[in-house]
Amino acid sequence: MGDLDIRPAVADDIPSVVGMLADDPLGAQRESPDDLTPYLTALERLNADPNQHLVVAVREGRVVGTLQLTVIPGLSRRGATRSIIEGVRIHADERGSGLGTQLIEWAIQESRCQGCQLVQLTSDNTRTDAHRFYERLGFTASHVGFKLQL
Repeated sequence: MGDLDIRPAVADDIPSVVGMLADDPLGAQRESPDDLTPYLTALERLNADPNQHLVVAVREGRVVGTLQLTVIPGLSRRGATRSIIEGVRIHADERGSGLGTQLIEWAIQESRCQGCQLVQLTSDNTRTDAHRFYERLGFTASHVGFKLQL
């Protein structure tokens, strides 16, 4: 399988990242790989914020995974800092290879390095395989999440 490098995403990675975001039934409805402009603008905003970490997993020169880690200083939990894992995607050719575990373990370790006391994530109700995956990694479905489209 070759060595794996997890590193910050750069503009040249965006076509691969957006391709992975769009490569499932939910993503296909909300992503637009044909127009990368908004994604490149978003990357600039992410790169300007030290609490945002958009990373890619690269194997043999090819982007095969991605996630976004956001560090949030807070007041609750005695002033605890927490992190949120978002946008976890693994290239179809790599699913089942352990890459997802490596990416999540990277995010947990980075959260520790950033002084976080809690790591959280959300997963769409329909992603039952992902729910089992996160539970195997020690996450618990402890809360009900809500979203409001603006």
